[in-house]
Amino acid sequence: MYLFGYRLPGMSSLLLWGALWELVGQAKITFFIPPLSKVLSTLYEVLGTSAFQNALKETAYAFCFGVFYAVVIGITVGVLMGKNRLIDELLLPWVNVFLSAPLTALVPVLMVLFGFGMKSIIITTSLFAVWIIILNTRAGVKQINRSLVEMATSFGATPIKAFLKIYFWAALPEILGGVRIGIIRAVKGVIIGQLLISIVGFGALFELYSANFLMSHFWAVLIVLFALAFSISEFLAYLERRVSYYATKR
Repeated sequence: MYLFGYRLPGMSSLLLWGALWELVGQAKITFFIPPLSKVLSTLYEVLGTSAFQNALKETAYAFCFGVFYAVVIGITVGVLMGKNRLIDELLLPWVNVFLSAPLTALVPVLMVLFGFGMKSIIITTSLFAVWIIILNTRAGVKQINRSLVEMATSFGATPIKAFLKIYFWAALPEILGGVRIGIIRAVKGVIIGQLLISIVGFGALFELYSANFLMSHFWAVLIVLFALAFSISEFLAYLERRVSYYATKR
């Protein structure tokens, strides 16, 4: 970020928006936006409560399992689509449909099929993340240098060995890019699941605070959620930059 020709630190924009948030909150334009200072003080109080810690555990449990299944299924299906033209033609229209469709509309169907418990929340989280992982993995596999595949075949590599030593590593930049975007979508999926399927975790806190007009508590929990999603995304972006040299080896 540059200001009057001077380069500012990367977090300067956050400080600017934080100052604007504080000004709007102090002006009391709307009760929905309390001052940032009040939100931060409330955040300090909320972090030590058992309700927040239990909500964090429940949300982390659903999120981690949902992302795990999305990554495993997404990478496997993406590699198969990139390798096999028939599978690609059969699955690609459906992947594009589910990627662009409003998945929230499927939540009632999941509730009927899998009940109102944690299983439905995990499946909802996976559905929000898996499709972009499939498409990115497919794109990475399709860009692999065919000579690498022919070399593996000539040396008698089994499909599993070819996947572990050729396809996965050569497509790793795109895979990480898909996982990074998928995790961002999974955050939305897990909160939607906790709000619509079963009022637990962060969803229960959002419901409680909004119903009682505790907006400083509401924003405090939302800041924690955004911070966690941003940290995971930046970590994966760092890994993506570290392995970007694989793209030139294809």
